[in-house]
Amino acid sequence: MNDSHRKTAYVALYNTYADWESGHAMAELARNGYEIRTVGLTLDPITTIGGLRIQPDLTLDDVRAEDAALLLLTGAELWDSGDELAPFTQRARAFLDAGVPVAAICGATAGLAREGLLDDRPHTSNVSFYLAATGYKGGEQYVEADAVTDGDLITAGATEPVAFAREILARLGVYEGEVLDAWYRLFHDSDAAAYEILAAAQQESAQQESQ
Repeated sequence: MNDSHRKTAYVALYNTYADWESGHAMAELARNGYEIRTVGLTLDPITTIGGLRIQPDLTLDDVRAEDAALLLLTGAELWDSGDELAPFTQRARAFLDAGVPVAAICGATAGLAREGLLDDRPHTSNVSFYLAATGYKGGEQYVEADAVTDGDLITAGATEPVAFAREILARLGVYEGEVLDAWYRLFHDSDAAAYEILAAAQQESAQQESQ
């Protein structure tokens, strides 16, 4: 478990939020002591691609990197229809400058590209030409992989929410080594044998916390 006192993971909310892309990461972080707080440009409810209406906990203006463990940005149709979501990538820059992890998946990676945050960092996305269409300068840094971690930056494509979560859990030290591998094999590969490893680790963690 990460021993940092900063245990708040901020999840950005906006209309057409891609529901499936953050669920694994949010669930495991919440189960492991992180507070999940949702962040909008305003406090007005948003509607996800799946039709859920969610009211943000706070606005982006109230978020400070020094209080955070993570900023998570999912995909949304809005990333490709204008610059409405640019304030989130501007805040992502502030997080990275402060040494706080930023995790972006799907369309959010295009937002980071437009902000210039992928020009000199290894990264991935849905496909390379998706990011190339943004006009960014980081094409040579593109990696053909399910998910990529470069220091404090995590990127992934839309079809890889489990790999995305794995990189977040690894970066924050939630799971490590054999346990992290077991978690991934269970949720990505449906490997039943991995469940025993994960369950044993969770039981040991619970016993340690109760002592």
